[in-house]
Amino acid sequence: MLTLTDVSVRYGFYEALSDISMHVEAGELVVLLGANGAGKSTIFRTISGLNKPAKGRIEWKGKSIGGVPASNLVKAGIGHCPEGRKLFPEMNVSENLKMGSYAVRRDKKAVAETLERVYTLFPILEEKQKASAGSLSGGQQQMLAIGRAMMARPELLLLDEPSIGLAPLIVEQVFDVIQEINRGGTTVLLAEQNANAALKIADRGYVIEDGKIVVEGDREELFANDDVRKAYIGA
Repeated sequence: MLTLTDVSVRYGFYEALSDISMHVEAGELVVLLGANGAGKSTIFRTISGLNKPAKGRIEWKGKSIGGVPASNLVKAGIGHCPEGRKLFPEMNVSENLKMGSYAVRRDKKAVAETLERVYTLFPILEEKQKASAGSLSGGQQQMLAIGRAMMARPELLLLDEPSIGLAPLIVEQVFDVIQEINRGGTTVLLAEQNANAALKIADRGYVIEDGKIVVEGDREELFANDDVRKAYIGA
């Protein structure tokens, strides 16, 4: 479904990503593990068209998408929930969600059905649909950010650090919903520092350090890897 082959990204003279190769198959939940600044967000921004690769190839369902505008990629089925949520704080919950539906906004029935789906996943958002996004708790804002990304009905959902800054109980709730989204047919690529929580729900994963993929494997292999456990799980 998604393939990156020898992708490098530069910011001026600084090489943020170096020869990244990875793939995500339809229906999978794949985790990208790495410390803050390792390059996870840069990979996501490059996949979703916000960064242009200096070299290498990105393919979406067999077609090259390197350098394709982000708006076109949303319409092609790639949704991106960025780190830091990036909500519109003065707009209410309902308005924020509808902003995420622009790729399908001409299909009013589809928008209504997807909104109902988001409210089913996150009942608190329906309760607070008239509340401003800025008034929500951190966990509720993260739920809103995920819901907004889902409003475009993506085939592939990129989730960048959804657990950051959240209490453990809320992290568990958010990850349960991510797993439910995946079971519902949406392929998920999840960037996380919380390796323990992420690997529990992932099919397989990659570890990135200093802009390079250093380890890859299925969930059991990564859990059993001593270096991964020491660096990211703490045991």
